Amino acid sequence: MDKMRLLTPGPTPLPEEVRLTLAMDMVHHRKPGFTALLGEIQKDLQWLFETSQPVISLASSGSGAMTAAVTNLFKKGDQVLIIEGGKFGERWGNIASTYGIDTGIISVPWGKPITIGHIETALRQYPKVKGILVQASETSTGVLHPIKEIAEYLREKDILLVVDGISAVGISPLPMDKWGIDCLLTGSQKGLMLPPGLSFISLSERAWKRVEENRPREFYFNLLGERDKILKNSQTLFTPPINLLMGLHTCLGLFRQQGMENVFRRQWALTQMVRTAATAMGLTLLAEDHYTWGLTSIKLPEGVDGQAVLSCCAERYGIILAGGQDSLKGRIVRFGHMGHVDYGDVLAGIMALMHSIAACDGEVKTDNVLEQAMAAYEKASDEGYPEDFA
Repeated sequence: MDKMRLLTPGPTPLPEEVRLTLAMDMVHHRKPGFTALLGEIQKDLQWLFETSQPVISLASSGSGAMTAAVTNLFKKGDQVLIIEGGKFGERWGNIASTYGIDTGIISVPWGKPITIGHIETALRQYPKVKGILVQASETSTGVLHPIKEIAEYLREKDILLVVDGISAVGISPLPMDKWGIDCLLTGSQKGLMLPPGLSFISLSERAWKRVEENRPREFYFNLLGERDKILKNSQTLFTPPINLLMGLHTCLGLFRQQGMENVFRRQWALTQMVRTAATAMGLTLLAEDHYTWGLTSIKLPEGVDGQAVLSCCAERYGIILAGGQDSLKGRIVRFGHMGHVDYGDVLAGIMALMHSIAACDGEVKTDNVLEQAMAAYEKASDEGYPEDFA
């Protein structure tokens, strides 16, 4: 049987060191040894988020951290703006409306980034906005929204910037304090190379002031309580997923060894590799300019069944890719290259996608595709990523 390669935008493959850690015996979460481990994890998470503020670990998927952000930072009747350019932008709106938040929607075409002009226009329509909720990387489309520019625009306004970094943290630069992000959150199963089940959230000083003013009646997603536990004795408010946190400690140690600049450089090179391959095959990319690192959304030739392509990749070549969602279902392939993935995995994925499209009667070029992809990877590895791209 062929080796199965998981090339989806989450979950992602696990490094051997992390898998071995996850297999270790259980320990008690209130004993000194585990408390010391949590203290080390906290320092490493602050280093990863590039923040001086606490980073709270929650036993939930990334949607739990999104919910925590909404319910702690805003109260019923508050007005927020939602950047809706994909499935997960829609999720911000669904969460906010569930809790009685007045939501204004800025819709942008799937595959396009938000612009400051869009935000300026929306703020004239919604003058009482207390927060803007946006994805750094919209996982359903592969678009990278301009978080740095949005943060700069909001810096002198009394509007919180809340950023879903679930498919961006650990993949592309997203320095929380330097850029002025008020709330940054992520999940465990993408760039952090862990199984699903953990999420992380950090708030700026002015965001914490908002929470303190609101005094939200939250029992489980109680960020003030979690912050107090972290600061007082390096603990969690409730029983944590012990093995996942132990795996996180190992993962963050790997990041420390590699250095995040090297991690970003590799993720950028893999992104250039896949984008070059898709173009060499004669295919069209969904996100043309401001594209995320870690996943590439590729349009399929007209008339080709996307599900058939995914099935062929899996059954014939052992390559697991993801399809489109909602209106993009069956029309695109989402090729994941985030986390513990290298150029060998990506070459295998490119080959599988190329031959699977052809097997499904799609018109695709095959000459020199792998060679062009590898050349793009080597070039990007040598040159690094543009400083103004992230």
